[in-house]
Amino acid sequence: MLVSQILKSKGDQGVVTVKPGTSVSDAAKILAEKRIGTVVVSSDGSSADGILSERDIVRELAKQGGACLAEPVNTYMTSELVTCTMRDDLNDVLAKMTEGRFRHMPVLEGDKMIGLITLGDAVKARLSELAMEKDALQGMIMGH
Repeated sequence: MLVSQILKSKGDQGVVTVKPGTSVSDAAKILAEKRIGTVVVSSDGSSADGILSERDIVRELAKQGGACLAEPVNTYMTSELVTCTMRDDLNDVLAKMTEGRFRHMPVLEGDKMIGLITLGDAVKARLSELAMEKDALQGMIMGH
């Protein structure tokens, strides 16, 4: 299965972005309100400059306490992003996420961000693929 198929099945949800100077506190509010695990940091709304996750915020809270909430997101964001394209295979995306121990991957077309794949999206798509394979094998065995 390709990343393009996963994005198509998600519909047009858009990617939640924040500007680099946004406070960590404001980013945390967005995460809570939208019930999401990450925001993409983007200076123009279409490029991916970095990514800030709930884990990043919790890690800094543990180190510094509440003072980190006033800092801008670009202070704590991951700036060396692992990305994919619409033509990438699901298994490759899952391998990269597992190796890198992250759950969100921006989908780029050139330098433009066109979507975001989550670990949950990838697992759901893989389970769907496995269910179809199982049904096809059962059909072959039963002679249908």
